[in-house]
Amino acid sequence: MRRAIYPGSFDPITFGHLDIIKRASGLCDELIVGVLNNKQKTPLFSIDERVSIINELTDNLDNVKVESFEGLLVDFAKEKDAQVIIRGLRAVTDFENEIQLAQSNKVQYPELETLFMTTSLQYSYLSSTVAKEFASYGGDISLFVPSQVIPLIEAKFKNKEN
Repeated sequence: MRRAIYPGSFDPITFGHLDIIKRASGLCDELIVGVLNNKQKTPLFSIDERVSIINELTDNLDNVKVESFEGLLVDFAKEKDAQVIIRGLRAVTDFENEIQLAQSNKVQYPELETLFMTTSLQYSYLSSTVAKEFASYGGDISLFVPSQVIPLIEAKFKNKEN
């Protein structure tokens, strides 16, 4: 069985992330969306909220599982017996960092391959940071995130104001 992991913080998940998830799920038997719990950052959504949101949004993809992890991606990949890491690339600047991580992971886990997928053109500008920035100023984020995520994001920013 070909098992792949698509890792990220997904805070919040965007249309770009969902595009990669849908396309990557067609390339493997099982795709694990690995939601990183990075204790050095203060996310908008808790790890449980992010996992729940992604589960809801990918419910129609039978071979997609959503799990949280912390620590090194390579350790998570070994634990899950994954053969492939999926990484989305928006621009050349993404590649410079990603190739270094991929090579480091390969040294630690030689059986692990990294597959770089370019983001679909309509999402090449999009990141979670962009979505949060627009949302923090009350901007329209309907072109960035799924409709069911919008009220959740708006509530987070409303709570920050109070």
